[in-house]
Amino acid sequence: MSPLERRILWIVALSGLGVACLVVFFFNPEQYHFYPRCLFHQVTGWECPGCGGLRATYQLLHGHLAAAWGFNPLVVLAAPVAAWIVARELIRETTGKVLPGKLTQPVFVWMLVPTVVLFGILRNVW
Repeated sequence: MSPLERRILWIVALSGLGVACLVVFFFNPEQYHFYPRCLFHQVTGWECPGCGGLRATYQLLHGHLAAAWGFNPLVVLAAPVAAWIVARELIRETTGKVLPGKLTQPVFVWMLVPTVVLFGILRNVW
């Protein structure tokens, strides 16, 4: 992939993320029902690891950390990590400077999967 194509990809991805955040910021998922419903929850009645994620994101975007935690603690914990990874990669892409961090190493990805599964199980038994 050429450097120009990579920059275009970053611009499109960040623009999409920005638009998605604006939609969630201005349209509360508890009041507007155009957001997708969780198929897993509809079929089983159980909450998947992502259930409450939109509501938690809405609360985070408005600075309500405790309310966001009540909807989905995993989203609250993952948001700063995801922001750091995106910022780190964006800085690397634009300046060539590599910032410290090992969060993109395979061991962390392999730790993420059981963490999400365990969270999904525990949120339904408590």
